[in-house]
Amino acid sequence: MTDKTQSRADQDRVVIFDTTLRDGEQSPGATMTHDEKLEIAEMLDEMGVDIIEAGFPIASEGDFAAVSEIAKRAKGSTICGLARANFKDIDRCWEAVKHARSPRIHTFIGTSPLHRAIPNLTQDQMAERIHETVTHARNLCDNVQWSPMDATRTEHDYLCRVVEIAIKAGATTINIPDTVGYTAPAESADLIRMLLERVPGADKIIFATHCHNDLGMATANALAAVVAGARQIECTINGLGERAGNTALEEVVMALKVRNDIMPYRTGIDTTKIMNISRRVATVSGFPVQFNKAIVGKNAFAHESGIHQDGMLKNAETFEIMRPSDIGLAASSLPLGKHSGRHALRTKMADLGFDLADNQLNDVFVRFKALADRKKEVFDDDLLALMKEHEANTTSDHLQLKRLRVVCGTDGPQEAELTLSVDGVDHEIDATGDGPVDAAFNAVKMLYPHKARLQLYQVHAVTEGTDAQATVSVRVEEDGRIATGQSADTDTVVASVKAYINALNRLIVRRTKSAPGDDVKTVSMRDA
Repeated sequence: MTDKTQSRADQDRVVIFDTTLRDGEQSPGATMTHDEKLEIAEMLDEMGVDIIEAGFPIASEGDFAAVSEIAKRAKGSTICGLARANFKDIDRCWEAVKHARSPRIHTFIGTSPLHRAIPNLTQDQMAERIHETVTHARNLCDNVQWSPMDATRTEHDYLCRVVEIAIKAGATTINIPDTVGYTAPAESADLIRMLLERVPGADKIIFATHCHNDLGMATANALAAVVAGARQIECTINGLGERAGNTALEEVVMALKVRNDIMPYRTGIDTTKIMNISRRVATVSGFPVQFNKAIVGKNAFAHESGIHQDGMLKNAETFEIMRPSDIGLAASSLPLGKHSGRHALRTKMADLGFDLADNQLNDVFVRFKALADRKKEVFDDDLLALMKEHEANTTSDHLQLKRLRVVCGTDGPQEAELTLSVDGVDHEIDATGDGPVDAAFNAVKMLYPHKARLQLYQVHAVTEGTDAQATVSVRVEEDGRIATGQSADTDTVVASVKAYINALNRLIVRRTKSAPGDDVKTVSMRDA
């Protein structure tokens, strides 16, 4: 053979046949540009994919051009094109792949009763067509793959008959597709064993498995077929493909790597390139990877539960069966959310440069939990904002926000109902203003009269999303004394009032530390 397949003596080698650029692109809306196809093909070649099914050359001029260019550029992979069971398709396929260092023609026909009815062929007529077309392909190329489409719903006797015909006609690889994703793992394995036992010459060729994921069993079916004797897996990056998709390359490769104890097979894939190509395929195809997707999903190496985070911090093997670096990730992540515990929070804060004492941790943890109840995920910038608020609140407690309710909209004036603790005594008031923030600030000033002038009011989002925290910065000046305050909250008005109160608290501290005219005019959040 001229490609990177193996002799039957090399029983532990599993060939990876990637069809992202052919079957994957058949996903509705997943069409890639010419340049994108070349880019993905290059990445597949570099990661060690044995065979790249680059497209369906007869389908369009664009597909032909892409397959032809990929064939010319490929350095290590065999380049394959797909062709129906007719001479025109096969000739066009050969024209596209013939410039490859290692070309392959893949021809197919539907063999189940349902698919035989489409061209209205009898079993004998179809058998004759298979003989003629596979022979024609083999006369052009010494590396021919043949597929009986819908093989898993084809009568076993007839399947054995046509597989034998294809082998005698010169096919070097026989692919057994579960075209509609109907098969269960035990059936997948039994089918391969049956063919190996009953078909003459089956021990001289490679059996492949091509599984669709309609029932969510594509990967399981593919691996079951390998255990039974198949030595080529057809798959796509991210499981891209028609309907529910195909066997995912990353899943079968990592399953073989992690469970080498019960599946002692090997591939030539450089797994450290998996995450990079997964993300790129998601981008160019327009099909984002679901967060909980095996291996490459955003959450595959993420742990939010406090119990899991604590275990991960002590020994990563407690909750991870593979290393992030195996697929090209730098490290696992411990996203903080409402299920996270103190251990994870302390570790994350230490990573951010904060060495918290127990009492500080307890205070920040309470605020963190309150925020996590309102946000799906708490990011690093959220934690930095929490720390600034913590530092602000430890400055002085002369003024404390107890309750705030605002009424706003197109009908003004806007109103604010405020409960403010002044030196431990709660006071309530209603106020109006030109907008909810103005109304709330007026309420604060009514409950704590002062002459401080607002010099700066600034708002920005800490993170993305509609549930993002807003960080508000406030600067006030009174008789030459300047104080700043900052706070963060998912409610912009609440963050504004907290920042205003923090600035006033610092101003109170500033009054006790210096008299008007002193050199130091500003009290920062860390100095107070």
